[in-house]
Amino acid sequence: MPFSLSGHVALVTGSTTGLGKAIALTLGQAGAKVAVNYANNTERAQRAYQEFVDRDIESMLVRGNVTDEKSVDEIFSAVEQKLGKIDIIVVNATPDQPQKPIEEYDWEFYQSMLDFFVKSPYLLARRALPAMREKRWGRLINITSEVFHRSVSPFSAYVAAKGGQIGWSRSMSQELAPDGITVNTVAPGWIPVERHEKDPQQAKDEYQRLIPMGRWGTPQDVAHAVLYYASEEAGFVTGQTLCVNGGMTPW
Repeated sequence: MPFSLSGHVALVTGSTTGLGKAIALTLGQAGAKVAVNYANNTERAQRAYQEFVDRDIESMLVRGNVTDEKSVDEIFSAVEQKLGKIDIIVVNATPDQPQKPIEEYDWEFYQSMLDFFVKSPYLLARRALPAMREKRWGRLINITSEVFHRSVSPFSAYVAAKGGQIGWSRSMSQELAPDGITVNTVAPGWIPVERHEKDPQQAKDEYQRLIPMGRWGTPQDVAHAVLYYASEEAGFVTGQTLCVNGGMTPW
């Protein structure tokens, strides 16, 4: 079966809503055992997790802050005990992303962006690498954003952190290639999910008019890109960024 993930264990961070949930469901339906991660809002997480149960996906719900080293270790220990060693990691968890001029940001906010998009991939990879190296197989997949490629403004904190995430992924792809571990990124465009419900309709309309394909992207569009990167079929693909945005960045 093409793109089968049978025999693999995936951790998708921030996977009880939006893109993360679509990704986790898709990997589970492809045969992976899936650790569904969240940090807050247990009631919402339990409702979301029921979808995995209803679809007979072998999975577990695990709470933890992926920007905290101790919490990351606790997540891995829990998953290893129930599902096995993690060999697919999808870094998707994200905080709020307000657009502001630089004068209205403070360093604390900049640091929060770096924690999610540089520190978190580092902590997760470092914890997973011993098992991946032993197996000589692993997939590190970072969900980044088109904002870096499009130089979106005023959005300096988020864009800088996403640029750092892409740079980290490229460097790690070279470092880990001899171990059979691939490192890639998926860069979605603006895809309306729950956290965009209150975004101004005018802004949505203006963005949609720019999309060459003339339609909004869906969470499933992103999930399918992640599935490819996670699969055996992508075993010779590493250090790449796949923009899932209907042609917004044709370069």
